[in-house]
Amino acid sequence: MSLASHHIITNSSYSIGMTDDETPEDSPHPLMNPSQKPLLSPVAVWVSVCTLLSAAGWMLSAAHQLNLFGYGVVLVLSMATGAWWWWRAQPRLRLGLRPRRFRRGFPLAFALVAALALAGGLVHAPNNYDALTYRTPRVLYWLAEGRWHWIHSDVASLNTRGCGFEWVSAPLLLLTGTDRWFFLINAVSFLLLPGLCYSLLTRLGVRSRVAWHWMWVIPAGYCYLLQAGGIGNDLFGTTLALAALDFALRAARERSATAAWLAILAAGLMTASKAFNLLLLLPWGLVLLPATGILFRRPLTTLLVGALALLVSLAPTALFNARYCGDWKGLKAEPMLLGTGEPMLHLGVNSVLVTIHNFNPPFNPFSKAWNGVMLRVIPADLALKMSTQFQEDGAKLKLGEMAMEESAGLGFGVSLLVLTVVCGRIRLCRRGWREWSAALIRPPNLVAAGAWVMTLYFFTQSGLDCPARYLAPWYLLLLVPVLRLPRASQLTHRLWWRRVALLGFALAALLVIVSPARPLLPARSLLRAIHADNSSSPWLQRVWTVYSVYDERADGFAPVRATLPADLKTLGLVAPGDPETSLWRPFGSRRIVHVTGDDDVQTLRSKDIKLVLIHDNALNFHGQPQLNQWLARFDAEIVSSFELILTAHAGSTSWHLVRLRAVEPLETRRAN
Repeated sequence: MSLASHHIITNSSYSIGMTDDETPEDSPHPLMNPSQKPLLSPVAVWVSVCTLLSAAGWMLSAAHQLNLFGYGVVLVLSMATGAWWWWRAQPRLRLGLRPRRFRRGFPLAFALVAALALAGGLVHAPNNYDALTYRTPRVLYWLAEGRWHWIHSDVASLNTRGCGFEWVSAPLLLLTGTDRWFFLINAVSFLLLPGLCYSLLTRLGVRSRVAWHWMWVIPAGYCYLLQAGGIGNDLFGTTLALAALDFALRAARERSATAAWLAILAAGLMTASKAFNLLLLLPWGLVLLPATGILFRRPLTTLLVGALALLVSLAPTALFNARYCGDWKGLKAEPMLLGTGEPMLHLGVNSVLVTIHNFNPPFNPFSKAWNGVMLRVIPADLALKMSTQFQEDGAKLKLGEMAMEESAGLGFGVSLLVLTVVCGRIRLCRRGWREWSAALIRPPNLVAAGAWVMTLYFFTQSGLDCPARYLAPWYLLLLVPVLRLPRASQLTHRLWWRRVALLGFALAALLVIVSPARPLLPARSLLRAIHADNSSSPWLQRVWTVYSVYDERADGFAPVRATLPADLKTLGLVAPGDPETSLWRPFGSRRIVHVTGDDDVQTLRSKDIKLVLIHDNALNFHGQPQLNQWLARFDAEIVSSFELILTAHAGSTSWHLVRLRAVEPLETRRAN
């Protein structure tokens, strides 16, 4: 194995490994290390673990052994293999943790906001709406069945989405019996970001000093920080996407086959975690192209790695989508506003949305006024077009009162620092077209150019209302041309600029502390002390509702569960897409079975379903008959009714627990 292949280092070894007295320019290049032992990096370990768990999920499903025994076998074999490799290779694991360096302002500020974000994950149960609606439930369905399967449901997201985050979380749920530790997946992903940012920025031509400062600033973006203690899957996909690009750049520069294999595995994983990451395959492929010669020298290993990467990628889900709903994207089963409408209108609207969402202050008391102005200033004909081609909030260019993990981009603090660089005087070098074309085809420039091209393409296709969040894996690449400007280096020497950056960290910390998803203050107690729950102020009522809903969402169906018989093993559910995870608690005690429009009473009885929970709006949503007609069709009666608030936006919703009447024995019917 070559020297470059031995040094499979990554991100954190570039930056966190420096002492307090070193400047970024003085840090030694990793290949200058005289030791011949392999240098194992945290990112390489993380990519390997995610690959192992994702591949295990699919293979155990194929063997119908997605259970404790199956995972036990996988873990024992993988630990034995890892111990054998460690004994033979005797690698050095560089974690990059040096306490002295956190005496400096930027590392210390990042450490503080990271600690706050992770503390929120420890204190609060997971309450991300999408995760509670389909990501965690689908894992529960698979474990109950002992395999992946196409879930019988009208909620398409249970089947059509990639399985990257789910396969990593499945053994956690199986071994611990709870979803409280799912946040560790994002915690690890978040802590790897600073080193990844430094490594990628320096490889893409950003000066070391600039990269050192921004490696702390970029991860403090709200789209990363607000998910660090939660179970959203954007942060998880971002880390894998950046790892794929970093390994690809290393493979091309160092001619390392091992780095290229890790790049291929990380690229597969990033597509399974978030389907939008497929667009990143263009810049990734352009960078990895020079390393193909290295891969062909070991064709068998490359073939095996490629097959493994396909297994852990979006490919299996795409194949099942094509089989079960006739479309590899799953859009026929789950219609979304993607690839429809006028591309130029989409480009303009998405550009505006990304700008206003990123510059929206963390706390915006004027959001209501802004939203009212937008309703008046957008021309009627344009508003009509936007309403048909975009989701509601996007069509109206709405802003929220507070930055939330469901919609946040980089956020106000980071965006303001970017603006300080862009607003300076920029001098373009005078070059001929040959010089410009030669510069463009250099790998570092290809990455940034490819990222910008695919971002613009995404803008022409998306009708979603939060494009700023979906760009989480892209921001670092999009910022490369800005951070390569001479002004970016000059500003790092300015005291005022560093103070503005630290102010951005302070705003981010405050946002984490009061975030409704995971507040680090007794928010409800404080609000109750000022009688916000009964206040006549609409603003206080709104604040009370938001904090209450987030606080109770993790177990939103607790009132329903309290009325269920203790020995109930199967509960039917008719819902358009609600956080059903609560109905499974305690995990393993019962199974939830969706009742679709194609089911009849015989189907339900064959599945031993005696009780069904029905959401009032679900029947209309799925084209089923009204409640009274449904009860007559299934020979059922209402047992209890509930008013639940599962989202602050929707408010109170009506639910009915109904019982299927028992079938009389043949002798009783004859006697009657």
